[in-house]
Amino acid sequence: MSDWKIDIERGRANLSLIFRPLGIPLLGEGVAMMMCLIPALYYGDGTSLRIVLSGVITILAGVLLLTLLPSRPAGSSGGDKRMSYITVTLIWLVLALFGTLPFLAVGFEISGGKVGFTTSFTDAFFESLSGLTSTGATIFPDVGTLPKSLLLWRSMTEWLGGFGIILLVLAVVPSLGLNKYSLYTAEASSADNTGKTSTSMRTMVQHTLTIYVALTMLFIVLLALSGMTWWEALNLTFTNISTGGFSIYSDSIACFTPLQQYILAAAMFVGGINFALLYNLFTFRWSKIRRKLDQFGFYVAVVMVAVSFVVVALHFKGGLEWSAALRNGVVQTMSVVTTTGSVIADTNLWWTPVVFLFLMLSVCGGMAGSTTGGVKVMRVLILFRNVRNTLTNRLHPRIYNPVRLNGKPVSDEIISNVMVIIVVYAVTMLVGVLLLMLCGVNATESLGAVFGCITSYGPGLGACGGFGSYAAFPVMAKWFCGILMLLGRLECLTVLILFLPGFWKNR
Repeated sequence: MSDWKIDIERGRANLSLIFRPLGIPLLGEGVAMMMCLIPALYYGDGTSLRIVLSGVITILAGVLLLTLLPSRPAGSSGGDKRMSYITVTLIWLVLALFGTLPFLAVGFEISGGKVGFTTSFTDAFFESLSGLTSTGATIFPDVGTLPKSLLLWRSMTEWLGGFGIILLVLAVVPSLGLNKYSLYTAEASSADNTGKTSTSMRTMVQHTLTIYVALTMLFIVLLALSGMTWWEALNLTFTNISTGGFSIYSDSIACFTPLQQYILAAAMFVGGINFALLYNLFTFRWSKIRRKLDQFGFYVAVVMVAVSFVVVALHFKGGLEWSAALRNGVVQTMSVVTTTGSVIADTNLWWTPVVFLFLMLSVCGGMAGSTTGGVKVMRVLILFRNVRNTLTNRLHPRIYNPVRLNGKPVSDEIISNVMVIIVVYAVTMLVGVLLLMLCGVNATESLGAVFGCITSYGPGLGACGGFGSYAAFPVMAKWFCGILMLLGRLECLTVLILFLPGFWKNR
């Protein structure tokens, strides 16, 4: 076979490796869109045709990718790692692109009783990407006026996105011949030496999905029993178990009873726990549970210390009664720690040190292997222990004192990866603040928006904080925020590696 024919075959194989895996996610997204037809017909909100067209277009695109591109022959190579990085990034972008279809030309009420429309592709893409990355930042100033079908679609994007990041790691990447955790350096599995398992990939995905669905059903029932309507319970469970934060009301979760708010806080807390740990807990695998106690213990400690500080601050500095301070402190702090973004009060009005603490907590995030954003408490724990050991080694340079996690030494490679990711996060945030300021966003809102988008928390400071939205942001600022959402959800390196000059060279 001549060289040019070999190059053509290699090109077709590479295209298939990159684009064919998009087919199944698009099919799933299209089916999810069609499910939004149920509230559209039941409530008669006038969006039935738009929902059907959006679902059909999305499903058709998925079918075409699966049928027109050849499948990889059994036993053939899955390509190099570069194909996996491209494919995983494209999956998020393409799903967000098709996810804009239901949002286009959506009517919502604005001041003066007038009705505005989201005809801007920028706004639709921002909302879609925010949902799929479980960020929870919204461009709608009054989500309570949205059609019921769109409210469900927003909730479903977050529920799918919350599980999707785990599904990408456990299902898509191995199908391309890459180790399931290699795209996420220093994640829980590679950092605590407990993630190695002999369980098959299919079984791992099934276990994770089973836990996710079971917890979703549990909290739907709990919220319904607490007095919520089934419609409210369904949507609020979707967005809080996924630590996304979208709500069906403009005041987020402030309108619910104290009991319902506490249940939602419990859903956020569970969403911030490593899913492998949850599976081992529910199946009584105590030996494997002990292997993750370091990370879980640190997660609980962060929550308890933060909640205590906020509750005391709300009582003495905010003037709230102890019961109100406890409820506001527990629910809002849990929302921040797990980067959920549900809001119980306008935090812009709270004591400044509390607001600053919230920024730091959103960067920390929940456990690795959960639905939360941020750098994850596991990396923060490794950072702290590395600093402590470095200081100790200066006093006793001849003593072997490695960083340990779950009683086992952490390799220098993992420690290096943790340091790199934290530095990249910090630099990306600084650059993001500068870019938003250049777009005309004031310094306070730029800082809040960067924290809110890259950590997947959602709400920021100023107009985009509390019960606010990103509607007033300039168009270019919204695109920069979208980039930050993607970078944060894929933990920066997965996307940034695509911009290395050597990435695109033939090997």
